[in-house]
Amino acid sequence: MEQALALLEDCHLCPRGCGVNRLEGEVGKCRTGRQALVSSFGPHFGEEAPLVGSGGSGTIFFAYCNLRCCFCQNYTISQMGEGSVVTGEELAGMMLSLERRGCHNINFVSPTHVVPQILEALEIAAEAGLSVPLVYNSGGYDSVETLKLLDGVVDVYMPDMKYSGEETAQRFSGIEDYSKTNRAAVKEMHCQVGDLELDDCGVATRGLLVRHLVLPHGLAGTPDICGFLSREVSPDTYLNVMAQYHPCYKAFDVPELARSLSGEEFNEAVRIARHYGLHRLDRVELRSFAKIPRVF
Repeated sequence: MEQALALLEDCHLCPRGCGVNRLEGEVGKCRTGRQALVSSFGPHFGEEAPLVGSGGSGTIFFAYCNLRCCFCQNYTISQMGEGSVVTGEELAGMMLSLERRGCHNINFVSPTHVVPQILEALEIAAEAGLSVPLVYNSGGYDSVETLKLLDGVVDVYMPDMKYSGEETAQRFSGIEDYSKTNRAAVKEMHCQVGDLELDDCGVATRGLLVRHLVLPHGLAGTPDICGFLSREVSPDTYLNVMAQYHPCYKAFDVPELARSLSGEEFNEAVRIARHYGLHRLDRVELRSFAKIPRVF
């Protein structure tokens, strides 16, 4: 924990490497100082099936983010910082509360910029008996150096793989090296926890679960991402091919993003994933596309 907190002094916690002293309250691209901000916490039944089970996933939504996705559906949290400052004791209390309520796991949503604060709280929660698996649910722009601090701590990694093209990432998320950094992070995650493992009830206990949001016009680069996962990670990677893209936040200002995903585009993305041998596709997203809500 001390090693993680030290990263905040000249902050290189995430690949942006802002270099600000967050221990003194300075903020960089993530707009977060010494203390984490939490937007909300509670049992979540809308996550991937292996996380939800019967008791739900115990989500803790952190405010702000190290990305600037122009289409973010949670932009009031990730970009506007909707949330409140919490101490380590308060964060630990949230985790213990979620476990008491029957959640199968503690699901840290957008944790990249607050890893030290999470580790600080986990020390308190573990001493009080926290025992459910921990889920690291990130946008995928993570530093391998920071991820190594989580080896043996995180049970389930759930990163996004947003884009295969660096130019696309720069345009839509304000990041120059997303693809390269993202792939290194995903490989490190898989190295730590392996393929997704489920218990007898189908609930995740350990492993990697990747999310890939399909964008209109093939902008997410689905073939390259699926090829990478199959060849360089594992053909047994559990992949959620996500169909829920719709214009939000600043997406209406980008002509290519100003419409919802079509059924044909989603079905093609699923076909591509299967073509590359990725057979563990989240069952929720393999329903008939007609049943998936669309926003126009």
